Amino acid sequence: MEYRRGAHTVFNLEYHIVWSTKYRYKIMRGEVGIRLRDLLRQTCMSKDAKILQGSVSSDHVHMLVSCPPTIAPAKLVQALKGRSSRMLQQEFPHLKKRYWGRHIWGRGYFICTVGQVTEDMIKQYISDQEEEEAPESFKVTSE
Repeated sequence: MEYRRGAHTVFNLEYHIVWSTKYRYKIMRGEVGIRLRDLLRQTCMSKDAKILQGSVSSDHVHMLVSCPPTIAPAKLVQALKGRSSRMLQQEFPHLKKRYWGRHIWGRGYFICTVGQVTEDMIKQYISDQEEEEAPESFKVTSE
């Protein structure tokens, strides 16, 4: 497990993010797909997010991203989708024509956290801490 470090933090926050083109049009082929990949890399670098794995398909994008706790996952997705939509339409006129100058991405997205520690492992670690008189799911220990 590789932990990243900030000025006052140690973290390992990883997200699996998936979003698709509006109307599921298959437009991310050839030069458009390559340029999209470059734009996503640039946006992640500017936000101090690391792309661990990624895939640009013809109508959707999958990314596994590690980002610092200072960035809300929703803000990262907003930056990725917003900037890439704007830049792709500027650089590829056929996209602007197809989407009438609007966003090329569908409204929603999928995101979930990824980690090496399971929920059961965390619960076990917490329950192994010094016992209080009445066991509860959120307890106070005397250390």
